[in-house]
Amino acid sequence: MTAGPQQARNLRRLTKRAQFLGAARGKRAGRTAFALQAVAVGEAEPGLGFTVTKKVGNSPERNRVKRRLRAAARACADRFQPQHDYVLVGRREALTLPFGRLVADLGAALGKLHDGRQAP
Repeated sequence: MTAGPQQARNLRRLTKRAQFLGAARGKRAGRTAFALQAVAVGEAEPGLGFTVTKKVGNSPERNRVKRRLRAAARACADRFQPQHDYVLVGRREALTLPFGRLVADLGAALGKLHDGRQAP
């Protein structure tokens, strides 16, 4: 799968518990459908992980939340900064929120974390 004229930035997948715990100690930005956690690390490529707790719903619902968050992350791939790990913690509202709003919220959350400004 090609990304067109501008190549999409590669994102590492976070798989180890320590990576998730490290991101939890970093900066946070909350939105309706998710919470975004970020921490600076030594890796060149940005790392991205997803987590959805059982409080959100049964496994098909949790998997759908993760799929929607992964798609939103692909849409905002150029906004993820190198040498950072990110964790998206999904909430139940991610099931019903329009996808455009989900992408806009993720972009605003990334802007808040990196610019130090308050996003709407």
